[in-house]
Amino acid sequence: MAALLATRGLKAYYGPTPVLHGVDLEVEAGGITALLGANGAGKTTLLRAICAMVRREGEIRFADRALDGLGTEDVVRCGIAHVPDGRGTFVHLTVEENLRLGAYTRGDRARVAQDHERVYAYFPRLRERRRQQAGTLSGGEQQMLAISRALMLAPKLLLLDEPSFGLAPLVVKDIFRILRTINREERVSMLIVEQNANLALELADHAYLLETGRAVMSGTAAAIRGDEAVRRSYLGY
Repeated sequence: MAALLATRGLKAYYGPTPVLHGVDLEVEAGGITALLGANGAGKTTLLRAICAMVRREGEIRFADRALDGLGTEDVVRCGIAHVPDGRGTFVHLTVEENLRLGAYTRGDRARVAQDHERVYAYFPRLRERRRQQAGTLSGGEQQMLAISRALMLAPKLLLLDEPSFGLAPLVVKDIFRILRTINREERVSMLIVEQNANLALELADHAYLLETGRAVMSGTAAAIRGDEAVRRSYLGY
């Protein structure tokens, strides 16, 4: 399967400090790739680098187009949606207003209305709370809203940063089930950063392991899960 996203020699910096040191990574069209690693390994920075949120060097190609030199809004318009850690919802706006903001780059108003209904079908609780301020939602509902707002961009690629963080296990299970459905039914590719390695490898087709800003291992999710060092360090058995 062809790569939808590919990075070659990707470096990223916070000020003068290098965080990524030449990462090569691919996300297949229609696939789910997990990005594993300890805190501080550079996982979040990699997502931010793709979105042009930090200074970066190297090559990034998306759908056969070079993203080098593009700003964050231009990256979004290419079809990449980012669900950041901490969810990033507009807490003083309603659920409905957050979703409308998610579609701000789009001009196809009829399709936008259809997509409102589509995300409400995935997350019925959001329909029930559509006039409620986002800041009054539970943590799980805010994560559902963050994912839904990203889907309102009609993305080809969804970048998810720690979607399970701080959520109850049953809520996490529900969200990951819906992510799998979105991937299978709509062929939205995903690059997911997730501290819960077991969870990530159950969802993903492929995985990369980052250590101190370098990709030290990659392969199918099954192969990564079967590696003894990964099992000891990240899977707990």
